[in-house]
Amino acid sequence: MSARSLILLTVFGLLLAFNAGPALAQDIEACFATADRVADGEPVTAEDKRAGHEACQRALAATSSVVQKSQIQDADFDIVGRPPKN
Repeated sequence: MSARSLILLTVFGLLLAFNAGPALAQDIEACFATADRVADGEPVTAEDKRAGHEACQRALAATSSVVQKSQIQDADFDIVGRPPKN
């Protein structure tokens, strides 16, 4: 193996090791908790809604489960509102 290949392999391995990785359980919990608060009519600040929306987006990006994506997207719609129907 050449030195260049070894360096590229090492850099690629380090990038994978330090990447953000999959959604943390905290992202899903924050997403669902914020959606529940909004759905229950509790007062939620704009900052809390933004944080909940961002957590939902991270969770959506990290999961490959269609069922989980649907649940997360429904929670996100509760937070930011549903898109208009055409």
